[in-house]
This record gives sequence, structure tokens and C-alpha cells, in this order.
Amino acid sequence: MPPKPTLLAFDTSAAHCAAALLSGDQILTSRIDEMAKGQAEHLMPMLNEVLAEHGLGWGDLDAVGVGVGPGNFTGIRISVSAARGLALAMNKPAIGVSNLEALAYGQTGMRVACMDARRDRAYVQAFCTGPETGPTQCDLTAEGLPTLPARSEPVVIGDVAKQIAALTQWRVGVPAMPLINAMAHIAASRLPSTTTSPAPLYLRAADAAPARDTAPRIVP
Repeated sequence: MPPKPTLLAFDTSAAHCAAALLSGDQILTSRIDEMAKGQAEHLMPMLNEVLAEHGLGWGDLDAVGVGVGPGNFTGIRISVSAARGLALAMNKPAIGVSNLEALAYGQTGMRVACMDARRDRAYVQAFCTGPETGPTQCDLTAEGLPTLPARSEPVVIGDVAKQIAALTQWRVGVPAMPLINAMAHIAASRLPSTTTSPAPLYLRAADAAPARDTAPRIVP
């Protein structure tokens, strides 16, 4: 691993295109372009602009980081596919980071990261100094939330933190930094050990209904 790796992280798992350029442990540029649609067309030009701002090209990067979700299905596919393609073209690693990991980054003690999954449900993952729980989707009820060790005094962080705190009496916290910046730092920390390509983190079934028509027969 280079002593001060240069890494570009990006994410389109929500209604935005976000990018952060990291050199060593310093974020050089952090950018979030809000948009409800059009991320596929916007992403690569935006990334080129971020690199050009610092006189860099794709060959100057040691790796790319990418947000793998949970979030919007189409948005996740856009960024993960882009990361895998860039890694192949550059012959450099692509490193996946979840939004839940990014929410908990930079905090100490027991943290519970949470995101709105709609329909009175949430994406939740607990982080602590010991083994972590896996990410899950659960009902926004006291019974539906993960059970944590007694006297753990967790801090809950995310866009449904207040709802969860009202059910559990857990303390509400805030992210230590913008999520795209946290993704860049986490991806850089994994650079020495990454061996697999990023994959989408889907915790719920797609909203689209299955087709009612019979699939066409494929003629040899």
C-alpha cells in the first residue's frame, strides 16, 4: 500500500451524485450534487471534474471506493457498475463501503446506524469494539429492533434516529463527517486487504412487480 494513497470515492445510492477525493488522510475535495434522476449520465463527468480540479487523472489513483447501499436499487447499480468497470480499466482495486458503516465511522463505543427503509421499516446495523452485527431491515417498533447487550448505552445515528430513540431510550448522535468523506476514509483503510469486487448491498426486495406475461421462448 502506498504511504499516502490517493483514492476517489463516489456514491449514487440516494438522490445525489457524491464524490470525495482523498490523499493520505486528507480529503482534498468533497462534492454532493443533488438530483432525483440522471445519475448515470452525471457521474463520470463529475468524477472527471473532481480529478481535474487537482490536476489528476485516473492513472494517479491507487483505488476507487464506492457506496454499495442500502438505498435506491438503480442508484446502487449505477455506482457499483462504474466502480467495477474503472477497477478493471485501471487494474486497481475497487472497494465497497456501506452507508451504515459510513454513518458509524469516527464514533466510539456502541453505535447503531440507521436509515429509513420506508413503510415504517429501517435499515439498521450495530457497531461496537467487539463483533459487529450484520446489516438488517427491521420494523420501526421496539420489538422489531435488534437486541443489544445490557448496559451498552448505544448512540443511534441516521435519518430515523429520533424515531428509534423514542422507542428505546437510546441517545441520538450525528455522523462525524459527511458520509461520502467517511466512505473515502473507510475504503482507504481497506486498501491493503481488499481481495473482492464491490457488490450491491440489497436488504429488501425490489419494489417492481413481476411481469404478468409469460416470458418469450428463446429459439436456439
